[in-house]
Amino acid sequence: MRRVAGRAHNAPMSEPRESFTDEEYAFLRHVRFGELPQAVRPEDRVESTESETEPRRDRPDPTGGQHEWDLRAGSG
Repeated sequence: MRRVAGRAHNAPMSEPRESFTDEEYAFLRHVRFGELPQAVRPEDRVESTESETEPRRDRPDPTGGQHEWDLRAGSG
């Protein structure tokens, strides 16, 4: 703990003294993120059909054998 004016100082950062209105926050969000897309209506929503048997889309398909993986890792 730091010492401030002879006292232990462990107070967290103080909150800002002034706050924005909802309209000001909305304006700042619009400036930062732009126009948001329209919400999807309930009748336009579809059920997800993804299953555990489908391959993951965030990883490449496995290729080659152990020798190829050893070469990629630099241990071959």
